[in-house]
This record gives sequence, structure tokens and C-alpha cells, in this order.
Amino acid sequence: MRLVIARCSVDYIGRLTAHLPMAPRLIMIKADNSVSIHADDRAFKPLNWMNPPCKLKEDGDTWTVTHGKTGEKLVLTMEEILHDFSHELGVDPGLIKDGVEAHLQELLAEHITTLGDGYSLIRREYMTAIGPVDILCRDSSGATVAVEIKRRGEIDGVEQLTRYLELLNRDPLLSPVRGVFAAQEIKPQARVLATDRGINCVTLDYDALRGIEPENPTLF
Repeated sequence: MRLVIARCSVDYIGRLTAHLPMAPRLIMIKADNSVSIHADDRAFKPLNWMNPPCKLKEDGDTWTVTHGKTGEKLVLTMEEILHDFSHELGVDPGLIKDGVEAHLQELLAEHITTLGDGYSLIRREYMTAIGPVDILCRDSSGATVAVEIKRRGEIDGVEQLTRYLELLNRDPLLSPVRGVFAAQEIKPQARVLATDRGINCVTLDYDALRGIEPENPTLF
């Protein structure tokens, strides 16, 4: 992880153009080569960013981040670098699920055909360089599917699955890999973002997965 605080301007060049005028900002460069630019507000959301695969070229006061597939660019013009710090964080163990999410994962893996006829499980907790994918499976055609499970599906869950898919699709033994975002409740904004990224959304019925009939509940 490299953290740079600098007075800079930022220009995005790609499917659209955007400009951030000169101001002090935080530039975050992660081990997966992703780059994001932050202000001292907006919570976790960056002002602009570039997801991997991408490459950073530093040429004096001009830093250019180029996406490896689309050719889109972030061009940072540095007026003054106030802080430049790097630290190795190592492999993250990933998010620890709460009891309901962990049980949803277990139940969905056991009843994987909930996602569709002909689905088969590859494994739970499939490890990647940035953490474990909840479920990796195959659909009826044999294509690989990565499943992210949440109790409440929000935008950050879609972003998390997007990062997993970018990594998994670099593996020729798995590619092409598509995504399924599964939750008991999926927020409208998360559904819109998932659909835009080609990710399917599935609403999970916890009681049905547990084998409890709505009108005739039983202990398990």
C-alpha cells in the first residue's frame, strides 16, 4: 500500500472526460495496482479511481495511470508532494461473516441448485489474493460462477464481488467467470450497479433454505 498526499489536479480520459482542479488530495495505490484519489470528506468514496489491471507511470510532475484493457487514463499533475509513504500489508484474511451470512453460505452451498438447475459446487471460501470468494461453482453449461453472499446486499458488496471477478478472470483455468450477488435483501442501488456490471442478483429465502415451510414451521 502506497499513500501519497499531494497538491494535484486530475484528468480522466476515456468513455467520458472529467477534471479535478488543483487541490490537496490523498492518492492511494494498492498492491493490486488499483489507484484511487480521495478528498477529506465523502466517507470511503473516492473522487476518481482506476481498477486493475492498470499501470502507473511517473514522469516528473505528471503521473499517468493507464487501464490495461480499455486504455482509459487518469492523468495526475503534481504541484507539490507533501507525503509519500509505502507499507506492506500482506494478505488480508477477508471479511468475517456474521452468523446469518455464514449460515447462508453453508446452506446455499448445500443447496446450490437454488441458483439454477444443473449448478454444481466447486468449493466454499475459494481463496484469492484479496480474500475468499464465498462460493465458486459451475452452471449447467460448465461455466464458472462466483457468488458473493450478504444478509443485506448493498453497493459495497457489489464492488467487492467486482474485484473478485477481475482477479478470477485472469485465471485461464477459470475464465470466463460471471458473478452472482445473493442476499436476503438487495438494495435498489446495488441491484442497478450489479445489473450494469453483468452481475446477476438472487434474493435468498433463509427459512426456505433451512427447510422451514412458512405455514408449518419446524425446529431444525
